[in-house]
Amino acid sequence: MDKIKIGIVVASDRAFSGIYEDLSGEAIKEVIGEYILNPCEYAYRLIEDEQKHIEKALIELCDFEKCDLVVTTGGTGPAVRDVTPEATFGVCEKMMPGFGELMRQTSLKYVPTAILSRQTAGIRGQSLIVNLPGKPKSIRECLEAVFPAIPYCIDLIGGHYIEANEKNIKVFRPKS
Repeated sequence: MDKIKIGIVVASDRAFSGIYEDLSGEAIKEVIGEYILNPCEYAYRLIEDEQKHIEKALIELCDFEKCDLVVTTGGTGPAVRDVTPEATFGVCEKMMPGFGELMRQTSLKYVPTAILSRQTAGIRGQSLIVNLPGKPKSIRECLEAVFPAIPYCIDLIGGHYIEANEKNIKVFRPKS
């Protein structure tokens, strides 16, 4: 079974400066750990909400760390310092807008302010980048919605084969 490399980028001025503890990075690890049977190696970055820092982290994780999946959290709202989608657009060769559409649709079941979210996803090389919301509960809800398509997407871009834990999540791969 292939080892899967997962990049986690937490874009948060307050967590970066120590005002509060980052809970979202751990929430991502917890959910991914429930969904993937492969051994996983995590590369974690806690950075400020600045486009150049986010872009640098995404490039490092995709090009040098060779992550199959890079998940960001934070910086997807309409506030002035929310620039994670812009950083994602800035480094990706292909955008995958369906991920953001499904995450917003899912989140709207819980909060009407989900329409303010600008989450997206894209491909850089052999890495899939997915922007998630910042709250642990929302991270779980959104990953539950989009994860069924993630392993096949990673197959299509030449990443490692992800074995899903079918007890916790059903993934879809077309029969060949």
